[in-house]
Amino acid sequence: MTDKTDLNLTGAKENKGVWLVKVPRYLSQQWEKASDTAEVGKISITKKQGRTEVSFCLSEDLTSLGAGGKDDAPAQVPRDHPFRMHAVGGQTLLVYSQTDTDGTSLEGTVVHRAECTPVANDNYMKLKKMQIQESTKCWRLSQQLDKAITTVFKPVSNHNFNIAYEKKKKSEGKMVRAERQAVLDMLFSAFEKHQHYNIKELVDITKQPVTYLKEILKEIGTYNNKGPHKSTWEVKPEYRH
Repeated sequence: MTDKTDLNLTGAKENKGVWLVKVPRYLSQQWEKASDTAEVGKISITKKQGRTEVSFCLSEDLTSLGAGGKDDAPAQVPRDHPFRMHAVGGQTLLVYSQTDTDGTSLEGTVVHRAECTPVANDNYMKLKKMQIQESTKCWRLSQQLDKAITTVFKPVSNHNFNIAYEKKKKSEGKMVRAERQAVLDMLFSAFEKHQHYNIKELVDITKQPVTYLKEILKEIGTYNNKGPHKSTWEVKPEYRH
């Protein structure tokens, strides 16, 4: 939707009736191949024995679909599509259009609902056969290469994220345990400023190994497993102030 709030109600004033028609996907795909000024087909409306019959005939230029198989002739999309008419019922369905220049416009009210169905002829059977073959085709195939291909992807001995991880691991491994009282002083000083810290923040403050730091924290602090301060540490009440 655009940011425009104005709604063009010209369609409501003209009381235009609109048909809502469901078409097969292959038919809409063939329409997209046509140019903006080309004719995609014709709709015929006839009356037989007091009943209205509607059908759509696809333009012959848009029937070609490609090869039908190894031993088959080129497949074609069915041309004739009779409509199955449905009642609108108690619903009120509206059709809108939207453009960058005119914004949103009301085109009219749906007065007829229909379903565009193909005739089950040879062309339709070939089309269904192609669709089944496409749906069962394996798109991922393994292929043995005679030589390394370096134009797309060049193997490396180590990736950047692995290098960064190893560097971080080495730097943390070099942390030297400070005196227990010195660590306690740093912790109490930090908790005087803020009540809650996660373990990463405390490691950055004290520059101590995680396992050593947790040993001290378990004596003076409480770990929050839930609540608004989940996954953080705070000192026990007797060590506050």
